Amino acid sequence: MRHSVSRPRTRALAVGLALAAATLLPSGSAGAADEYEWAALGDSFTAGVFVGDPQPPLGDPSQDGCARTSGSYPSVVERELAEFPPGKSVRLTNVACSSAVIANIAKVKQTPISPVQTPADGWPAVDTQIERAGLDDETDVVTIAIGGNSLPFGGIFPVCLDQGTIGKSCREYFTDPPEGVESIRERLARVQDEYIEMLAEVHQAAPNAKVINVGYPAIMPNKASDCDRGSLTELGATTHADIDWLRDDVLKPLNKTIKRAASFYGDRYVDLYPSSEGHDVCQPAGTKWMEGICGSAADYWPTTFPGTSVDCGPIGKRATMIHPNAAGHANTAVRVERAIRIALLQH
Repeated sequence: MRHSVSRPRTRALAVGLALAAATLLPSGSAGAADEYEWAALGDSFTAGVFVGDPQPPLGDPSQDGCARTSGSYPSVVERELAEFPPGKSVRLTNVACSSAVIANIAKVKQTPISPVQTPADGWPAVDTQIERAGLDDETDVVTIAIGGNSLPFGGIFPVCLDQGTIGKSCREYFTDPPEGVESIRERLARVQDEYIEMLAEVHQAAPNAKVINVGYPAIMPNKASDCDRGSLTELGATTHADIDWLRDDVLKPLNKTIKRAASFYGDRYVDLYPSSEGHDVCQPAGTKWMEGICGSAADYWPTTFPGTSVDCGPIGKRATMIHPNAAGHANTAVRVERAIRIALLQH
């Protein structure tokens, strides 16, 4: 089933919620400040990487290697929330960073890995996202989209590619892994523990904020046979059996893990999966909301990616490394915007 992003319907909802908020917020309440404070935390699926213009602009001394862009869903939502309720703005502080893991939210500094205009000595480490966002008792909303790099999905997928080239299965590899390698069950259990601890830190830092946890969209198709095995604009040499495993035993359980962790704190969970089904990486251009190993991206984005053997130049593509495109971010924006509006109405 195909899904469309209905911006007019979202605007109609926005008007209704804004009017309700203006009616319900009492004079002198916390909501009477000049603007709401929203902090966006997360990884590359939030940063936007190759979608839109770099933020800060390329060459700006404040560039930090996190690869945030104007096309990311937080940026899209910020533009839609210019006035909520009428006459009141929402101020976004976006500290999402490509390659971030759960620990980078509250505990561990991160060394960014953006391949764009990387300094000769590499990118310097940045503080935790809680610190960079300045979370405090005046923060109204926090959105979080994190977890994939903590498995890490980026470490699992190359194994699938390697196993596929030699006729073996990464399902078997990660179900009964070699000594010293975590099984997928162990990885998911660890991610849950890390996520719960991270949320405790977020709630402590921003005790008055509504916290919204965002899941991951459909990356693989419901039918692995939709994928053209070997195509770099899709999932490369990954076997159809492993595509099914990545979908059913890795991605879907990861989303369930995030949702379960969010429920421990009574937080809202934004489920992107149903709306993005049918727009996975193996669909044709114009239908897909997810670029493959190689894909369409802004000209400043490179054709190769550090630390990998990927070279998309010969096929006229960029090294998109399986990330949402502009349509994917637009879909996420609709759902996150709605969750934020509801959260602010309840604030």
